[in-house]
Amino acid sequence: MDNIQMKNKNILLMIGIIFVAFTLRPAITSIGPLTGHIRDETGISNGIAGLLTTLPLISFGLISPFVPRIARKLGNEMSVMIGLCILGSGIIIRSFSTLPLLFSGTIMIGLGIAGCNVLLPGIVKQSFPRKVGLLTGIYTLSMGVFAGLAPGLSVPLADSFGLGWRMALGMWALIILIAIGFWLPQLKVKNTTFDSPKQKQSGSRIWFSSIAWQVTLFMGLQSMVYFSITAWLPEILHTQGFNIAIAGWMLTIFQFSGLPANIIIPILADRLPNQKSIAFGIGLLCLTGLFGLLFFTNKALLICCIMMLGISLGAAISHGLTLIGLRAANAKQASDLSGMAQSVGYLLAALGPFLIGFIFDLFHTWTIPLILLIIITIIYMIAGIGAGRNLYVLQEKTQEHKESPSTIA
Repeated sequence: MDNIQMKNKNILLMIGIIFVAFTLRPAITSIGPLTGHIRDETGISNGIAGLLTTLPLISFGLISPFVPRIARKLGNEMSVMIGLCILGSGIIIRSFSTLPLLFSGTIMIGLGIAGCNVLLPGIVKQSFPRKVGLLTGIYTLSMGVFAGLAPGLSVPLADSFGLGWRMALGMWALIILIAIGFWLPQLKVKNTTFDSPKQKQSGSRIWFSSIAWQVTLFMGLQSMVYFSITAWLPEILHTQGFNIAIAGWMLTIFQFSGLPANIIIPILADRLPNQKSIAFGIGLLCLTGLFGLLFFTNKALLICCIMMLGISLGAAISHGLTLIGLRAANAKQASDLSGMAQSVGYLLAALGPFLIGFIFDLFHTWTIPLILLIIITIIYMIAGIGAGRNLYVLQEKTQEHKESPSTIA
């Protein structure tokens, strides 16, 4: 009976994680196709419009180091619930008519997402220690599904259904309500934290780990490329002759192209003795897509490049989250590494959308922004190769262990 209860508990937890994952991207990815609408109505510049994608990432970065501490006081389950409530409130506030509310709601969105983002890798490591790759793949796949739907639906909701850009963005609060309903059963569980007598070791020491910094750079710089593409791909394609509504669906193709990689890459990473080749392959495919976006004008070839970018960056986010679990010896270490990687990482990522918009305003061409993204891709590929070493984050000075980290509970 105990085994049956444990199995049912894990099933409920996994369903809850999936529905939480559904909420973690639509509030951000829905912005890109509506940037022109927002800019035209409010009169803001491209650089300021880029802040609508950048501000949530800054919020991620600022709050992420504190999330594990909050969770140790309130419990993981309640902390995730609070994150969902803040996220939903931010989506609603962002839909009101004034610029201050637009930006303050955007900040709240980032705070809410950060709480869930940081805790999910540790929850997976704690509850499913022998299936880190599989379970990470499932929830990143879930995250990618709605990340892909949101940009494609943005312009039809705003224009075809006559909702306007504000209501089109506000509709995603409905997903939050559903996720809260599916997460409620977790509040009946005794509040858990990542602390135990065997898990007291990491803390601030993790900030002196070279592998932790390589994981962080990989996570942050691939996110910089991802969120820059998410924010500006419709505008880039619009200048190349795509209708803006079609350009929004191209962003959906970009998002959906990465879905198979979302689940395949974590499983593959879990089984390999090290993950260096995965980072190399991800970087090479991303570089190919960016060079194509820079030089091709044929629409069919551009679509192929968009798909390559989607596959590579879908693989990259899954791989980054998987590395957090694989490079950590226990759930607390995974939580601390997650806080570090998503703090520094998303502060780096936050530069992307704003910087891309600012550079375009200066030079009125997408060539220089795309070259910048190519350079960033090369750097994160090198960091990912370093992060792929078969070591825990505090083991750099010891020999690589013979047993894969993913198989140790």
